Amino acid sequence: MERLKLLGHEVTHLPVIKIEKIKTKKINLLNYKAVIFTSSNAIKCLDVDKFNSKIKCYCVGRATEIIAQKAGFINTYSSEGTVDSLIEMIIRSFENKSEKILYLSSEFISRDLDIDLINAGFNVDRVSNYTSLPIEKIDNFTLEFLKKKSPDAIFVYSAKSAKNLFNLINK
Repeated sequence: MERLKLLGHEVTHLPVIKIEKIKTKKINLLNYKAVIFTSSNAIKCLDVDKFNSKIKCYCVGRATEIIAQKAGFINTYSSEGTVDSLIEMIIRSFENKSEKILYLSSEFISRDLDIDLINAGFNVDRVSNYTSLPIEKIDNFTLEFLKKKSPDAIFVYSAKSAKNLFNLINK
């Protein structure tokens, strides 16, 4: 958003989903040799007492990697921003397939990354530690902004967000 504003565009942000933490059993990251994040939300909802900051930490993209580093992970790897590139990076770089990997994710995922890695011979546990719920209405500030001028472009970041945006528009 900031880059678009610097380029002279008028920009607004319309959240169409809200993130809620899912209560899970306490995760002991010391039982794992690596952790996978396909969203910064999984990091923000992580519930651990302590962990080895040098654990291999695989992130779907640079933005997620930055959040992981802010959370204390120092041995981070970032793919090109797609699940396919993340899977390929893990297959190429994780040495011992029998060592345990933890995949922290949303309750709703668009791709079974864990199943793909298990089918490739890896030992992966998936734990869903957050969910996404639809926003029920557009706030008045954003409605007024949109009434002034229809947007030339809308960026949507997931299929679920697209569906929720469609439902909000129809309301």
